[in-house]
Amino acid sequence: MGDQKKLSLLSLIAIVIGSMIGGGAFNLASDISNGAHAGAIIIGWVITGIGIIALGLCFQNLSMRRPDLDGGIYSYAKAGFGSFMGFNSAFGYWLSAWLGNVAYATLLFSSIGYFIPGFDGGQNVASIIGASIMLWIVHALVLRGVHSAALVNLVTTITKLVPVFLFIVIMIFAFHAKTFTADFWGPHGTAFHFGNVAAQVKSTMLVTLWVFIGVEGAVVLSGRAQNRKDIGKATVIGLIGTLVIYILISLLSLGVMAQGELVGLPNPSMAYLLEHVVGKWGAVIINLGLIISVLGAWLGWTILAAEIPFVAGKDDVFPAWFAKENKNHAPVNSLWLTNGLIQLFLITLLFTDRAYQFAYSMASSAILIPYLFSALYQLKLATTGQYYETGEKRAKDIVLGIIATVYAVWLVYAAGLDYLLLTMILYAPGILIFVGVQKEHHIRKFFNRAELLEACLIVFLALWALVSLITGSIKI
Repeated sequence: MGDQKKLSLLSLIAIVIGSMIGGGAFNLASDISNGAHAGAIIIGWVITGIGIIALGLCFQNLSMRRPDLDGGIYSYAKAGFGSFMGFNSAFGYWLSAWLGNVAYATLLFSSIGYFIPGFDGGQNVASIIGASIMLWIVHALVLRGVHSAALVNLVTTITKLVPVFLFIVIMIFAFHAKTFTADFWGPHGTAFHFGNVAAQVKSTMLVTLWVFIGVEGAVVLSGRAQNRKDIGKATVIGLIGTLVIYILISLLSLGVMAQGELVGLPNPSMAYLLEHVVGKWGAVIINLGLIISVLGAWLGWTILAAEIPFVAGKDDVFPAWFAKENKNHAPVNSLWLTNGLIQLFLITLLFTDRAYQFAYSMASSAILIPYLFSALYQLKLATTGQYYETGEKRAKDIVLGIIATVYAVWLVYAAGLDYLLLTMILYAPGILIFVGVQKEHHIRKFFNRAELLEACLIVFLALWALVSLITGSIKI
């Protein structure tokens, strides 16, 4: 690649921000307010900011230390903790990618419902039919070899950032300090109570993780830098810029509308909040921006969701069946299975009250294992000094690894037992796929002792989840 095709620092920052700000930003105001008030939301963003920047820098450092691991973030888990954990990281990342598309489908038809009666809420029969048609149109496009979406990404980046910035500017002028501080720690002026506020902060974690999914992709993209020193700068500046945008969306909203009212807004809440301030034209702009943004993101994430098992199949992490391409070099088997699962989950949206929130929570929960083991691998390399030059300072990288690991463990806890158990239902079938991979490579001993314990734990938690669903102790 010639120098003219390399990316400047400014271009890298735009890519980092554009890759993370997706459909979730348009519903952030109500999602984050669902279980928390202003004070707890601020604390939640502080924790998220520190954790996500540390995690982003871990990805950046690992990509520099191990450029030979080009199979995606699951390769860090495999290199550091063995084949089974590497497989589970790849499997979890794939789950997260296609579950994210289910969330996008619901949010898309919520926005279309603003213009076309009958799609209200994005989870009725009409919305599922519409989403299914869209799913298979995108499927056909990808089968035809639509791998380069540079123009689509450019258009969708502009169409999502313009309404977001418009929203922020208008909310600054509409902000009322009294509205913001009225229920700062809880309803009716409740005083600060540690246990109460901690529970509120915990409720924000899957929301904040959902809007930052893609941080690892930003680091991969920034590898095309004119100057390698710009990669770290772009990662930090882009992450901080994105964090500021998210903080402004969530906190300014609480200064315009009370927390209880925000929670009751339909999806996408940004549209209805702007309509509350400026009238109908505000909601029209936000909904149109979201529709175009999500359509572009849907195409991009469909390619990504199919690419993950395809690359894993070529890397001997998934069965070779996933590595099959058609004449247009599209990952045909991986794509059919991925979109078939999305179709199945679209139908299940009829049976849950908050389909969008359920889908993004599952997507966020599924990606926790890949993120956790990437952070652990960073910590392992920094503490052992492996892949470091003799005498090279490692203290900063050790601290980064500790912060990212603590943040990832905290996320597993904050996600809550229900989502952890539900995610294990999806992880459990992966054990059979892993066994199939071992058989393909004539490995007679499928698991070592630690891996067997891990597999048994996944099966146990999945069975627990199924029993809990049948008895009604877990509701979706």
